[in-house]
Amino acid sequence: QLQLVQSGGGLVQTGGSLRLSCTASGRTFSSRGMGWFREAPGKDREFVGSINSISDGTLYADSVKGRFTISRDNGKNSVYLVMDSLKTEDTAIYYCAAARASYGIGRSEAYDVWGQGTQVTVSS
Repeated sequence: QLQLVQSGGGLVQTGGSLRLSCTASGRTFSSRGMGWFREAPGKDREFVGSINSISDGTLYADSVKGRFTISRDNGKNSVYLVMDSLKTEDTAIYYCAAARASYGIGRSEAYDVWGQGTQVTVSS
């Protein structure tokens, strides 16, 4: 069974950068689309972006487009989220998730395995 373990995150000032990692155990990682979501205090979980199983397609929320980059390394069973030009409104708990299909979409219902979450705090 696929399991996801996240690392990275922390506290950064406005305009700074962070990288989140998500490493999978299990044999199905390379066939699944992967997504990143975030949950800010008092708000619903929000789609951040996704990447297809063979890295031939990515999707991003408008709020992060041009600032965040998703990549994956199937040889390392890992997916990454690089966040640049961070803003205070990016503060949230970030989750990686594995999609049921080989591609990722913006709906959380499409994902059936979730990481434990990692806190990202952007201070002004």
